[in-house]
Amino acid sequence: MKRTALYDTHLALGGRMVEFAGYELPVQYSGILEEHRAVRNAAGLFDVSHMGEFLFEGDGAEAALNMLLTNDIRGMTDGRVRYSLLPNENGGAVDDVLVYRMNARKFLVVVNGANVQKDAAHVGKYLSGCDFSDVSEEVCQIALQGPASQRIMEKLARDIPMKYYTFVERTEVAGIPVLLSRTGYTGEDGFELYAAVRDAEALYAAVYEAGKEFGLIPCGLGARDTLRLEAGMPLYGHELDEDIPVNEVGLDFAVKLGKEDFVGKQAILAHAPEYERVGVRVTGKGIVREHCDVYSDGVVVGRSTSGTHSPTLGCGIAMLRLKKGAEGELSADVRGRSVSVARTELPFVRRK
Repeated sequence: MKRTALYDTHLALGGRMVEFAGYELPVQYSGILEEHRAVRNAAGLFDVSHMGEFLFEGDGAEAALNMLLTNDIRGMTDGRVRYSLLPNENGGAVDDVLVYRMNARKFLVVVNGANVQKDAAHVGKYLSGCDFSDVSEEVCQIALQGPASQRIMEKLARDIPMKYYTFVERTEVAGIPVLLSRTGYTGEDGFELYAAVRDAEALYAAVYEAGKEFGLIPCGLGARDTLRLEAGMPLYGHELDEDIPVNEVGLDFAVKLGKEDFVGKQAILAHAPEYERVGVRVTGKGIVREHCDVYSDGVVVGRSTSGTHSPTLGCGIAMLRLKKGAEGELSADVRGRSVSVARTELPFVRRK
């Protein structure tokens, strides 16, 4: 099991550690509810160094990535970020990723931590026309999230990205060289900071100290999951998988079937979607978590893929993989007990 460069910091701050994606990471510090509410109302600081980072470099980097990804990255300008799926030949998702365009010959792709080796092997199978390198072991990633994030970052950096899904490739935060990105996985405003592993402890400490006056607290994986679920964001291995067609997951904005050929395109075109990703609120008593069968009029019409109690809404919420056209009242089987649920729009919670 691996440890990020911030392992000792987590222990010193009272982090409860769990294994995730092959790493020991904090699941919580002061408690999931307190951390969740801090991010919704002030700010939270996350260690997400388990995420993977790939570099694509050379004259053919853009074309090579466009063949690998469902989204169209042509037309991106330097300093822009774009979300995409990494498909397989059958039209399922090997992963979901963020693409950073540094310049016309250099792109950074951020992948899920549990998928680094699998993704690298997949890229190697199809890549041509550019150089590829996995720099995951060299990079730490820290996420500052919440409505106070910009005020905190303004104390530490002169050059910060002002628009969502943009980044500054070379800036300094508290004198430490970073790539600073206005992105995140919580549904709130915030930043993700990429730096050399050797600078992880100093960077985390600087942001933590600068944010205390604004109510910033350290946050773990537990709050990260409840926050992303309230924001209606899919999680790989839950809403996304190699066996789930990418045109059944509600991410059509990132699947550009009108562009030139790419891995899996023909399989996606040939597949008529049978399921859709929908959100529900629990109207009965109980919490619907993942892997619960969902019924309509006594017939199984789908399954829950993620679920929790929403700290913001004060009720249970879940995302379902539901058969298209399913009608009638829905209920979930929670350990043999029927729990009523009602469809609702995604995201469950919108940024203030």
